[in-house]
Amino acid sequence: MTPLMVAGQVRALESLAMSRGETAGKLMERAGRGVVEAMVDWRPGLDEGEHRAAVLCGPGNNGGDGFVIARLLKEGGWEVDLFLAGDERKLPEDASVNARKWRWMRADVIPLSAERFQPEFYDVVVDAMFGAGLSRPLEGAAAEAAALLDRPRRKFAVVAVDAPSGLCMDSGKVLGARAVRADLTVTFQVARPGLYLDRGPEHCGDVAVADIGLPLAAYARQREQDEGAEPSLELVDRIEPALLAKRGDGHKYAYGHAFIVAGPSGAGGAARLAARAALRVGAGLVTLGCNKNAVAENAARLDAVMIGKLPDAKALAAFLEDERINAWCIGPGHGVGKPTRDDVLQIAAAGRALVLDADALTSFEGMADDLFAAIGPQTVLTPHLGEFRRIFPDLAEGLEAPAESGPAYSRVDAVREAAARAGAVVLLKGAATVIASPDGSAAIHAASYGRSAPWLATAGAGDVLAGTITGLMARGLGPEAAACTAAWLHVEAARKAGPGLIAEDLPDALPAVFRDMGL
Repeated sequence: MTPLMVAGQVRALESLAMSRGETAGKLMERAGRGVVEAMVDWRPGLDEGEHRAAVLCGPGNNGGDGFVIARLLKEGGWEVDLFLAGDERKLPEDASVNARKWRWMRADVIPLSAERFQPEFYDVVVDAMFGAGLSRPLEGAAAEAAALLDRPRRKFAVVAVDAPSGLCMDSGKVLGARAVRADLTVTFQVARPGLYLDRGPEHCGDVAVADIGLPLAAYARQREQDEGAEPSLELVDRIEPALLAKRGDGHKYAYGHAFIVAGPSGAGGAARLAARAALRVGAGLVTLGCNKNAVAENAARLDAVMIGKLPDAKALAAFLEDERINAWCIGPGHGVGKPTRDDVLQIAAAGRALVLDADALTSFEGMADDLFAAIGPQTVLTPHLGEFRRIFPDLAEGLEAPAESGPAYSRVDAVREAAARAGAVVLLKGAATVIASPDGSAAIHAASYGRSAPWLATAGAGDVLAGTITGLMARGLGPEAAACTAAWLHVEAARKAGPGLIAEDLPDALPAVFRDMGL
C-alpha cells in the first residue's frame, strides 16, 4: 500500500525539509523540472518539433512553479505565453525571483483575462494557478480561465501543477462551482487523497508524482514518535501475495470455517454469492445456514458449500457454540425487520469475526445505537452510500453537502467518524471504496485510472465482496486487512472477467487472479 497525505501533512513535510537546510527556491526549481519531465514522459512527442504553451500562474508559490515551467519550456525551444492571475508585485519572495528570471529572458507577463487568454491557440496549457492548498472557490480571472478550458473535444492538452485549480485535494470535491479539468496532473513527492476521491479522477486526468527531494522517511519517523499525529491514510494499490498464500502441508481446518446466514426461500441468491466468494478466497469450509423451506433450493445450487438448517434462534445458538466456525456474515438477502435484528444481535453477542451487509444494516435504520452497542472491533460493516445514510444520516448529510471551502469534508472523514462511532471497521463501497478502523487508520481503494472497472455496478457484486471479506477473516486476517484485501481482489476479479460481468463471475475469476499473483 502507498501512503497518502492531505494538505496539512504536506505543509509539515515541507517545513521539515526547510528545517534540514532545504530552501523554497530549490524546491520550486525541482517542482518545475518535475512537471516538464512528466509532460515529456506522458507524451514523448512533446520534446520534439515546435510547440506552443500557455502557462497560467497564480498569486502564490504554485504560480512560482509556473514561472519555472515557462522558463524551462522556453529554453527547450517552445513558444510560451505566461498569464498571471494577480499582482506581480505581491508575489511571494521565491515566486518573485522566478518571475524576474522569466523577465530576464525578455518575456512578458500577461494579465490573465478571458479576452487575452485563448486556449485553442496552444498545444498545451499549464494550470499553475492554485495548488493543493486552495481553500476557496475560484473567482475572477481564474474562474473564467477554468471555464475556457472546459471545452468538449478540445485539441489542446491541460497539465495541472500539483492540483487542478479549484479541486480540493483532501476530498476530491470541487470548491464552489468550477474546477479545471486536466489531462495530466503532476503532484509532488506523495499522492493526495483527492486524486482518488469524489470528482478527483474526473478532473485530474492521468497522474504523475514528481520526486522533489522532500524527506519522506524522516517525516514518517517523526510521525511515529508524535502521539498526536493524524492517523495513517493509505492507498490500496497492491496486496502482498504472502497474505493469501497457503502452506503446502495445510488442511482445510487450518483455514477457518465461514458461516453465511441466508434469507427465506426464493431470496437465497445473495447469500449463495457470498458463500461461493468465501470459499473461492480460501476459507477451508463454508456453511450456508437457511430455513428448512429453503434447504432444497440452496442445496440444488451449491456443491462444495455445506447447508445448515436454521429454523429458529435455538438452532442458530447451536452453530454459534461451535468455535470452529470463526467468521460470520449476515445481511445479503436476509430481509429487513426485527427477525434480522434479532439474528444480528445474537451473532454479535458471540464475539466472532462478523460481516454485516445489506439488510443487516438497513434493519437498524433509526436504531443504530442498538447495533453499535452490540458489535465490536472484530466486526466489518459494508454499506453502500444508501445504507450508510440509514445508519449514519448526519455523516451522509455532511458528505453530500456542497463544498464551499477547503479542506472539504471528505469520504475519508465520514468513514473515520463512522468507524469511531460504531466501534467497528467500516467499508463504504463505491468507485472509491474507503475503509476505516475505530483507531482512525484508513485506506482508499480506488477503481479508477488504470484500475477502473465500471462493470462492477451490477446486482450482487456487493454480496460477493461481503463473502470475500468473511472468507479472509475465516482464514485469520484481521478486519481491516480483510476489508482492504477483499476490495482489491474484488476489482481484480472484475477486471479479469471484463465487460459483461455478472456477479456470479466474480468468485470464479479469483483463481486466475491468484495465479497472476504467483500463488
